[in-house]
Amino acid sequence: MTNQDEDKIRNAFASKDWNDIKASDSWQIFKIMSEFVEGFDKMSRIGPCVSVFGSARTKEDNPYYKLAEEIAFKLTREGYGVITGGGPGIMEAANKGARAGGGKSVGLNIVLPFEQSSNQFVDQDKNVNFDYFFVRKTIFLKYSQGFVAMPGGFGTLDELFEAITLIQTNKVAHFPIVLVGKKYWEGLMNWVKDTMLYQEHNISEKDLELFKIVDTADEAVYIINEFYSKYLLKPNF
Repeated sequence: MTNQDEDKIRNAFASKDWNDIKASDSWQIFKIMSEFVEGFDKMSRIGPCVSVFGSARTKEDNPYYKLAEEIAFKLTREGYGVITGGGPGIMEAANKGARAGGGKSVGLNIVLPFEQSSNQFVDQDKNVNFDYFFVRKTIFLKYSQGFVAMPGGFGTLDELFEAITLIQTNKVAHFPIVLVGKKYWEGLMNWVKDTMLYQEHNISEKDLELFKIVDTADEAVYIINEFYSKYLLKPNF
């Protein structure tokens, strides 16, 4: 634990008077509002998009980097824009594929003390910076018509399960969710089925239908296109 971490913990338990609380919380509320306003303003004109989640640490020579790039390219050729977290790794790969496909390349970048800065393949007018993860996730979910989860870490799982939960609870429409990389997701999915479903009964059998697991770019794009063909909907740009 760093000195900065210890300072944050001590500050959380420090006594504060009403003026301190009012000044700090009021400023935070306005900062949160400003992030929502900027996000809504920029994203409302973008059109139908698919969000691609994945690790910021994936290198360019990794097969999953190439696969994310291919998926994004093929999605844009079908008329979808691509939304990522705007950073390096899988996010960069997806933005790169979207740029190569001539589609809209959106980056919802989170300001972090490490790892993250906007990649060069995000369209300049579609780069949005956030300090708050929950605001960023709201924008992801509000403006996405589908979700592609590539291999990633805790942040990817956070975004993936947020999307699944909101669909499961009918807070958002039942948009397609595609997990890419059967080998990568196999252990987690076995736990979901064996422990969460069959052993503890914390989800229903039907909840397993909220997502699909594939290995190829063509499979991922097919699932999203097939979903929208049922409703006679097609991207409009």
